[in-house]
Amino acid sequence: MTVHPGLAPFLAPPDPAALPLPPAAHPADGVRLLRAVPYAVRDGSRPLELDVWLPEEPPAALPVVVFVHGGAWRSGLRDDLGPRFRTWRPGPFARLARAGFAVVGPDYRLSGEAVFPAQLDDLTEALAWLRTRSADLGVDADRVVTWGESAGGHLAALLALTASPAPRGCVVWYGATDLTAAPPHTPEAALLGAPAADVPGLARAASPVARVTPGAPPFLILHGAEDTVIPPTQGEALASALRAVGSEAGLRAVPGADHLWIGAAEEDVEDCFTASLHFVRSRTE
Repeated sequence: MTVHPGLAPFLAPPDPAALPLPPAAHPADGVRLLRAVPYAVRDGSRPLELDVWLPEEPPAALPVVVFVHGGAWRSGLRDDLGPRFRTWRPGPFARLARAGFAVVGPDYRLSGEAVFPAQLDDLTEALAWLRTRSADLGVDADRVVTWGESAGGHLAALLALTASPAPRGCVVWYGATDLTAAPPHTPEAALLGAPAADVPGLARAASPVARVTPGAPPFLILHGAEDTVIPPTQGEALASALRAVGSEAGLRAVPGADHLWIGAAEEDVEDCFTASLHFVRSRTE
């Protein structure tokens, strides 16, 4: 197909930085939600979107939580903190907004769509979009903490360790931190596009423990003591790597908890959320 030169500018993908923001929904008292905002529009790929949760009447530019969803890198919903939180009313993101934070929940390409580092590239682009649109949103792009659970914890850690400027901190819930031994036929191998032994350089690049450098931001790492999906040793390894370079790394094992906080007492699940909120506040004050 031949395109007339005069049509070329009109056929280019729209620039998400220039698109109007959608009207706000009101999912809970005192909370505004901008749903499905495009942040990346690439030729040959689906548009990537994010949700922005905001307090109704913020007093000033808001600190930001960038939440990265889980789902073994192959599924998941950008507004889902995991099964233990799906019955919360108001939900966890509404609670964060009421506490004075903006919450940004981005999509990213899943392992069935693209292999690593596509996912990290997408989240890096979401941070860039956030900085570009910060005045429109009423947020402070210099006060950002990343937070993720499971596969999202892995990606949130990578984002915190590689973004420039670096976020103020990172919360990791039961995330993988070392993919260098990923065997065939696992979600980790699907993310890499091959077993780790076949792509050792890529597996190392995808491992937060290998991306820790001096000056890394503070981390809070929470992991179920009985996790049968991602062993607690993964969280311990990241904490050790951070402490070895002089960075702050809080590490907590949640008693009786398997992956997704399954088996944990309700008060322990509440405490995981509260501890994470306190960490975010301490890093963005």
